[in-house]
Amino acid sequence: MIVVGGEALIDLVPVAEPPGALLPRPGGGPYNTALALGRLGADVAFCSRVSTDGFGVSLLDGLRAAGVDLSLVQRGPEPTTLAVPSLAPDGSAAYVFHTEGTADRLFTLPPALPTGARALALGTCSLVLEPGASAYDALLRREAGRGLTTLMDPNIRPALIPDADAYRDRFLRRLPHVSILKLSEEDAAWLGGRVADWLAAGPSAVVLTRGGAGLTVWTRAGAEHSVPGLRVPVVDTIGAGDTVNAALLHRLTGRPGPVDWPEVLAYAARAAAVTCTRAGAEPPYAGEL
Repeated sequence: MIVVGGEALIDLVPVAEPPGALLPRPGGGPYNTALALGRLGADVAFCSRVSTDGFGVSLLDGLRAAGVDLSLVQRGPEPTTLAVPSLAPDGSAAYVFHTEGTADRLFTLPPALPTGARALALGTCSLVLEPGASAYDALLRREAGRGLTTLMDPNIRPALIPDADAYRDRFLRRLPHVSILKLSEEDAAWLGGRVADWLAAGPSAVVLTRGGAGLTVWTRAGAEHSVPGLRVPVVDTIGAGDTVNAALLHRLTGRPGPVDWPEVLAYAARAAAVTCTRAGAEPPYAGEL
C-alpha cells in the first residue's frame, strides 16, 4: 500500500462563461496524488483531516470512487481550505489560498499506518501550515525510520510561506528522511539549492519536472536520465505534477529489481500529459495510458 498524506481542498477554477465565474473542483497536491494512484490501480490510502462540510463530503466521495482507502482520514467541523488559481496563457497556474481555521491544517499524527504500507508521499500546503505541518514531519520521520520509501514534493506556494529562509532550512532538515525528492524547475529555483547537495543530504533520487520539456532524474549512484514531454493541447497544468508523483510511486513500488528510470519517467510524462488536456486536476485511468 502507498499512503499519501496532506491536504484536500477545493480549487475554484475560472471558467469562460459566464465571465468571472469560478467552478469548484477537488484539489490539493496530496489529494490529487492519491486520486491519481487510485485511478492507476494502485493500492493507496489517504491520510489527512477533512472537513465534514459539503466540500469535504464531495472530496471523500471522489477518492472513494477511485478506490482510495479512507481509513486514515480524520474528520472535523472546520471549513474546507479553498484555493483560487489564476491561469496564464500557457495553462500554468498561480494560487491564492483561504486557509484560516480550516480542517486540513489541524491534522494530528496517527498511531500507526496499515501493516502493508510500503511508501509514504507528502507535499504542498501540508508541509507549511501549522500545527499540521509538524505532525506530518513526525509522520515522515517515523515511517522513514521503519524503512518505508518516502517521496516529498515541496510544490512551493510562496503565498503560504511567511518566512522563506525558515522554510528552506526546514526543507533541508527533512531531506535525510526522504527517499525520492520530486520538484519542479520553479520549486528548485525558489529553494536555491543544488541537486548534488540534496542527494548528499539523503534522497536516493531527485526528479525534476520541466513542464513541456519533460522530466530528469539524478540518482545518488551518479546516474542521470531525461525524457521529453509529450505534445498535447494544454487546457491547464493543474494536477500535472501531482500525477507525476502518483506515476513515479506506482512504478517504483510495484516492480522488483533495479529501477528502469527511462521507463518510469516516460510513464510519468504520459500520465501528466493526459492531465494537462483536461480542466482542473483530472488524472488518467490506467486504461488511458
